[in-house]
Amino acid sequence: MLRVGILGGGQLGRMLLQVGANYPVETFVLENDDDCPAAHLCHHFIKGDIRNFDDVYNFGKGLDALTIEIESVNEDALEKLETEGVKIYPKSAALRTIKNKITQKQFYTANSIPTVEFLVTQNRDDLRSKDHFLPAVHKIGTGGYDGRGVQLLHKKEDLEKGFDAPGVLEKMITVDREIALLVAISDASSVSRATSKGIRPAGVLHGVGPMTIA
Repeated sequence: MLRVGILGGGQLGRMLLQVGANYPVETFVLENDDDCPAAHLCHHFIKGDIRNFDDVYNFGKGLDALTIEIESVNEDALEKLETEGVKIYPKSAALRTIKNKITQKQFYTANSIPTVEFLVTQNRDDLRSKDHFLPAVHKIGTGGYDGRGVQLLHKKEDLEKGFDAPGVLEKMITVDREIALLVAISDASSVSRATSKGIRPAGVLHGVGPMTIA
């Protein structure tokens, strides 16, 4: 039986475990909260910090595969585990790119992937010099999720609400819908799930089911 670990024990981890119950896998969860949503659905719960190198490395070194339910994990430990034969999903190199909004946007640009026009900012003083770019959305480079680490900047006075840390300043646009595509990849093939669309009344995502893209 495969031994599979999940870094993080939140709602996404719980949902993953619910699906995983249909497969012959022994599940492990690393999380620092004993009462997290995933704690009571896994076979083995280990209390620890998903951002700590030693906790992540020691958790993963006896497993066949390891995945995450949130990006704020220690990718150095994942990289070491990869070199030792543990299968990591997503790979540590991909995680390094996606967990930082600056490297995300630079990856899009380098690979000709359409994205909203943006500027990189290093601190609040740098941000203040970008008032010509307003209205815009300021996003902190690392650590933000679910609306955290995001500020809407409509006018020059709003610049003081921006972050005094590296981030990206995106042109403010009107979003008609959000499209999601789930792709499962094996060594030999890939399978994609039907796209779905979502709308965000009051900034909260509401899924509205499968859709087609015209």
